[in-house]
Amino acid sequence: MSLKTWLTAACTLMLAASVQAEALKLVFTGDIMLDDGPGRLIGKGGDPLLLFSAILQDADYRIGNLECAIAESGNQIDNKIYNFRAKPRVMRILKGRIDAVSLANNHAGDFGHEAFRETMHHLGQAGIQYFGGGRNLSEAHKPLWIERKGLKIAVLGYNEFKPRSFEAGAEWPGVAWSEDDHVIADIRGAKAAGADLVIPFMHWGWERENQPSERQRQLARKMIDEGAALVVGSHPHVTQGAETYKGKPIIYSLGNFVFDGFDYPEARRGWVLRLKLDKSGIVFWETLVARMDEDGTPHPVPEGFTPCGRGGDDLVSECQNP
Repeated sequence: MSLKTWLTAACTLMLAASVQAEALKLVFTGDIMLDDGPGRLIGKGGDPLLLFSAILQDADYRIGNLECAIAESGNQIDNKIYNFRAKPRVMRILKGRIDAVSLANNHAGDFGHEAFRETMHHLGQAGIQYFGGGRNLSEAHKPLWIERKGLKIAVLGYNEFKPRSFEAGAEWPGVAWSEDDHVIADIRGAKAAGADLVIPFMHWGWERENQPSERQRQLARKMIDEGAALVVGSHPHVTQGAETYKGKPIIYSLGNFVFDGFDYPEARRGWVLRLKLDKSGIVFWETLVARMDEDGTPHPVPEGFTPCGRGGDDLVSECQNP
């Protein structure tokens, strides 16, 4: 073999190895509510995701928590203070930027089963996957499967906001409820089905509380003990910090991402979670600040310092936002 041929073969092998080892870039956002201020902005031709477009486009896959119905149908639930229903026209700002949404929250069912079914229809029409909710109990607990760059990832969604309501049943639609035994069974089932990594995306905790409850801590650690690669949360409308357990990160609450109507500043500051993953687990993770204006539009905040780390780290670090 000539030197030129040997060098060509060596370079080819090195390139193949680098491609194979290339990490998957995954993004999670906090609560996305497209009614009220964000809905009015979209109705005027505005785009609440515009300022985060570059960050979203840089990822291989993007996941958010959809905190509203998207429908024309349905009737408002009487016993709730806040009910959110966005018009179907909002789909244009999600399409191509968000790949999947969790329906496992306390607002997906604000306008009943008919609007919930319509929401799933609009998501399907736009090519946006959903999880944590479905047409029946089995579908609600079905993982979101992501197969990219040689990785097979299962994302599971659960609602833990009480009072327990709008839960899917054997023959009716709704969301997946966070029942410990069922969550553990789902994690084990995903691993048995070939998942390299399992990521629970939880809707839990108390609103306005900037620290996780003992219940959140216990369940997060239980899920990691059962095989979760990390745990991500939302619902409190504020960020709740991060910690590691057995070298795996727990980001308790990402807070809001697109949302208006809050009278306290902490609710106008959320995080976007960026992950780099390979078969070994987490290569690197970081949080980026999203500061919302009066319309609920998130703005990046360069040079802020927020939690970050590498897989296997015992402690959470802080990284400067780009």
